[in-house]
This record gives sequence, structure tokens and C-alpha cells, in this order.
Amino acid sequence: MRRQRALEAKLANDRFLAEAAEEIEVLIELAREDPDGEQELKALLARVEPKLERIELETKMTGEYDANNAYFEVHPGAGGTESADWAAMLLRMYLKWCERRGLGAEVIDTQDAEEAGIKSATVLVKGEYAYGYLKSESGIHRLVRISPFDAQGRRHTSFASVHIYPEVDEAVEVQLEDKDIRIDRFCSSGPGGQGVNTTYSAVRLTHLSTGIVVTCQNERSQIKNLATAMKVLRARLFELERAKKEEELARIKGPKKDMSWGNQIRSYVLQPYRMVKDLRTGHEVGDADRVLNGDLDPFIEAFLKQQAKAALEG
Repeated sequence: MRRQRALEAKLANDRFLAEAAEEIEVLIELAREDPDGEQELKALLARVEPKLERIELETKMTGEYDANNAYFEVHPGAGGTESADWAAMLLRMYLKWCERRGLGAEVIDTQDAEEAGIKSATVLVKGEYAYGYLKSESGIHRLVRISPFDAQGRRHTSFASVHIYPEVDEAVEVQLEDKDIRIDRFCSSGPGGQGVNTTYSAVRLTHLSTGIVVTCQNERSQIKNLATAMKVLRARLFELERAKKEEELARIKGPKKDMSWGNQIRSYVLQPYRMVKDLRTGHEVGDADRVLNGDLDPFIEAFLKQQAKAALEG
């Protein structure tokens, strides 16, 4: 079904481009005879350009799971309240990006930090090519700013990690046995009111052999939380196995130019100047506030173009 939807989307794009090309031809002929035709042509091109840019981006997403939904997780690095607050800022940034892109975002779990910010968050992003767009965001994100938590107003550097992995079909074979999973049930934390904080509806799964821990507490029903947590765990295990295979392939092929997910990928500087720079592609933007409000497309586009170029060069 997912493959069918992807093919239908490609056919819709083909029809759109064919109709736009035909209309552009007509307006070009009209513009040669009537000045008003030129204005119509410009208006049409302005409507077509954003759609064309999106189609161009999606042609670069050729990975097996690029068209899938995606999970993303945010975790603060060392640094206490500073890093926890930075993790919360990143969570907001990605939720804003989902909103701008018209993608659904379901917050599966958040753990609030003691003073400010979050200890962790897990979100399911739903929509065509969610994973293809977001996969470039995996890695360490660095923030430099005057700390709002420092009474002396000193500049601080904070780190937080973002981990992206695709939602996988039930048909994908992932070995999950009951004896390998510990299930803990507890009351949800944070706001929620009666029925959420007073019943054991939240679920925590621990995969004993890998140490992977998944928590879900967004539903009032323990059964629903357990089902969601199992889906997340399955996706995490699938991504772990996929990463192992890629590491083995990289070892066989030798050193690669690509940076690993564990390395710092982007710096967000709010003081003494304002700039966001991607350290892999070199793309930078001076309007840091715009980026933190979800305008990530230029960074994603630069990464996809870099990957496509590297693939062509072999």
C-alpha cells in the first residue's frame, strides 16, 4: 500500500508538470502578442516554482525507506538545565517544521527536566517522505548563547542529540521475543488531569539484550501505550540492525567521506553574532530565529544535493 501511494504521488507530479508545461507554452505565445500575457506567465511560474522545488527534492530521496513515516528523538547532552532547555528548543523547532511542511506530528513521549526543558522526547512524524526529509537531521546540535539561567549573564555552549529512524511495516522481519523485553507500568507524569496521572497507563519497555528503552504515556489506555511502544521498539531495533550492516559495509569499502551520525552536524550561534551553520554542507543562515521557528528546508535541501552529488561521483 505504501509503495502504491508513492507511485500514485509520482504520477500526480507527472500530470502536474505536463499540464504546467502545456499552460506555460500557451502563455509564452500569448505574451508575444499581448503584454498582459506576460503577467499571467509570471503568476503561473510563481505558483509552479515551489511545487517544482519539492518534486526536485523528492527525486533525490531514493533510499528504501525515504517515503516512510519517521520517528525522531531529542536528548540533551551534558550540561544540566542549559542542555535540557536546548533540547526543548530543538523539539519546538522540529514541530514547527512539521507544521510548515503539512506533516502530522504525534508526540509519543516527553520527559520534563527538573528546572526547565526536557530530558527526552519521542515524536512520530506522519506524511510522504517524512524520513527522507528528516534523516539528515540525525546528529549532535550545538547552541551558543547568553544563558538565561546564568545570573552573571555568561555565554554558554550546549549540546543535544537528535536521532531519526523510519517507521517500519509489520511485515519487516524484526526478532522480538517476550523473554527479551521487560515491561514496566507506571502513572504518567506532567499535565494530564484525572485518568492520566492517577492510573498505571504509562508503559516503559526495556529490550534486555540491547539496552534500548522506550516509554509511551500519551494515551489514557495502557493497551494503546503498549502497542505504540512496541512499534517504536521495533523501529529502533530495525534501525540498529541497519546501522550495523552499514558499518560493516563501510569497513569493507574503507574510509568514507560522510560524517557519522554521532558527530556534531550543526551550530546555532545566538551570541556574540547570530548564525546557523551546517558543518557538513557549509550552508549557513544569518537569521537564526527563522531557523529555530522551523525553517529547515534550506539545510535539508543542501544535504540532499550533497548526497546526490556524492552518489553520482561514486
